[in-house]
Amino acid sequence: MLSILEKIVSVGNTILWQYVLIVLLISMGLYFTFKSNFVQFKFLGEMFKLLGDGASNSSDKKHGVSSFQAFCISTASRVGTGNLAGVALAISIGGPGAVFWMWLIALIGAASSFVESTLAQIYKVKDKSGYRGGPAYYMEKALNKRWMGVLFSILITLCFGLVFNAVQSNTISLAFEEAFGLNRMIMGLTLATVTAIIIFGGVTRIAKVAELIVPVMAVAYIFVAIFVIIKNITLVPSIFSLILSSAFGMKAAVGGGIGAALMQGIKRGLFSNEAGMGSAPNAAATAHVSHPVKQGLIQTLGVFTDTLLICSSTAFIILLSGAYSTEGLTGIQLTQTALSSQVGSWGNTFIAACILLFAFSSIIGNYYYGETNIEFINTKKIYLLIYRLSVVGMVVFGSVAKVQIVWDMADLFMGLMALINLIAISQLGKIAFAALKDYAAQKKEGKDPVFYSDSIEGLNNLECWESSTEAKKA
Repeated sequence: MLSILEKIVSVGNTILWQYVLIVLLISMGLYFTFKSNFVQFKFLGEMFKLLGDGASNSSDKKHGVSSFQAFCISTASRVGTGNLAGVALAISIGGPGAVFWMWLIALIGAASSFVESTLAQIYKVKDKSGYRGGPAYYMEKALNKRWMGVLFSILITLCFGLVFNAVQSNTISLAFEEAFGLNRMIMGLTLATVTAIIIFGGVTRIAKVAELIVPVMAVAYIFVAIFVIIKNITLVPSIFSLILSSAFGMKAAVGGGIGAALMQGIKRGLFSNEAGMGSAPNAAATAHVSHPVKQGLIQTLGVFTDTLLICSSTAFIILLSGAYSTEGLTGIQLTQTALSSQVGSWGNTFIAACILLFAFSSIIGNYYYGETNIEFINTKKIYLLIYRLSVVGMVVFGSVAKVQIVWDMADLFMGLMALINLIAISQLGKIAFAALKDYAAQKKEGKDPVFYSDSIEGLNNLECWESSTEAKKA
């Protein structure tokens, strides 16, 4: 029976990830890029400005979660062990050329991230902590398909909230057992305790912890990568040349030519930055902003942060060290070996610390995606309590066990979840483009853009945006 299930899951993953999703995510990314008039490039300066404004307003408790805190929650989930182990795996299988395709998918996918996060802001709802929303909410409110939202909610809760959190705790416990000889059960119980303290505090506490961890871990890791790059500065031009020549098959890539490089780069890039997959919009919806496009632009920057900064840092550490050509080295061991060869034996300890921060931040970010979707299905507190206890249990389970079929099923659920979200945003993209047009027009007039429920024609079921008439009365 188990072998039949394994076969079904394996075939499902192959069809979804190697054919359907890669084609859909790229084609939708290109479509959104052209229809939004290249929003991810045209508004790059505005993204940094908005993120800076959000960071300066993050202490404003009156409005709940700030735009910067929402950015940190989504980045916490995005930036996980995939940035360390996944990139190493892509290079070891697909060769240096995989890095180029990883960059390209981030540049294209950023437009999809803008669309889904802007929609999440438009159709968000009010709750006790401020706001919540995401794909399930715009499926119900904009498409009038609650069943679609419920299906999406179940998939993301099982996938991100439960299984992926077990994967993250598994990685942490293995890394600490390897680096310090720490008992995996003790590590699991410690992780579970800290996780419980944070998640039982609700989204406000999650936002505060994410705001603290994410900038520290990202900056520390990028600085170490910069040190390695400066140390090997004369090799940098040849590394860029190697990436480009391997990407286009002009030079034999390790483990295969253009096909392997393209497949691995695209697959790992999509896994890592999650653009268009429907996860980050759940965090985007929590932010208090005057216009939905503001958060859409900030979340777009999250894709660049994940892939162009953090994944690239891992790629350069590995390629500059030359460790990728060592047979048998793959995944996190390749990253550890590469860094240790550049900075000395403390590289192993540093990677273990990075895994702790990266993976733990993912646990709390992933947890929140489940919470907001549990509340979409049913707002009774008992369901949220059961979910929270299940998350804590999965953190302990993941730290001591690894059941491959569970991990493979999570990939299948994530693929189905992404498919449902892409179907929804393909139909609703025009709303995000209209919101962007409204935002750009107000900016041109020198205003700080403000959004109303009647700013775009034909909007219905909006809970958090008043009409311009109501605003004038107030």
